[in-house]
Amino acid sequence: MSGPGVFLTAEWRNLAMLNYAVDPALLARYVPNGTELDAHEGKTYVSLIGFEFNRTRLLGVTIPFHQSFEEVNLRFYVRRGAKRGAVFIRELVPKRAVVWVARGAFNEKYSYAPMSHRVEADGDGNVLEAEFAWGAGAGLSSMHVETAGRSFLPAKGSLSEFITEHYWGYAAQADGGSVEYEVQHPQWDVWEARRGSFSGDAAGWYGAEFAAALERVPDAAFLARGSAVTVLKGTRIGE
Repeated sequence: MSGPGVFLTAEWRNLAMLNYAVDPALLARYVPNGTELDAHEGKTYVSLIGFEFNRTRLLGVTIPFHQSFEEVNLRFYVRRGAKRGAVFIRELVPKRAVVWVARGAFNEKYSYAPMSHRVEADGDGNVLEAEFAWGAGAGLSSMHVETAGRSFLPAKGSLSEFITEHYWGYAAQADGGSVEYEVQHPQWDVWEARRGSFSGDAAGWYGAEFAAALERVPDAAFLARGSAVTVLKGTRIGE
């Protein structure tokens, strides 16, 4: 039997990750049917992640003016048996066509926002800092990560492995079912962050319940180098 087929290929680069331990009760209503909350050493996390989308191809086709753009998402972590995955609270991109396609294909929580980013690297390819900004006026918000030391592959069982090594996505559907899709990529090397911060209108973008977490210092922050990725088409579960 053939697999679900390829939905999207791209390169995800310079993934800035701010991670916050939260009460599992905060996430209970967002958990898709057929999955359960995943935790690391007894703690449940949400992550605010900004990154670059490059060389994007949808169903094997390059869409003009939609190959390179930013994304910022707020996500948490679930599992389905041995499969470890992510669920998205909100995903922001500066391309309205991407919003339309992602909502139609997966019922993901995509929205449009004007965006920009800045990445500073040294001559050896080490990323020193990365910043992603979105919104405008009173809604202007940003996240910033400054790295420390050299990059490394996360150790098995570490928090950086837990955050970066979820290879499935899950999306709740309006009829109560869920869609599962695979995200294929090699293990990413990461930099520990010397500093990581969010600033801006957390309540406006994510609601008061998540603003309480985002407005404090993250419990951990990383920057992942990224790689080429392949996102497979979704399949229904939880029925």
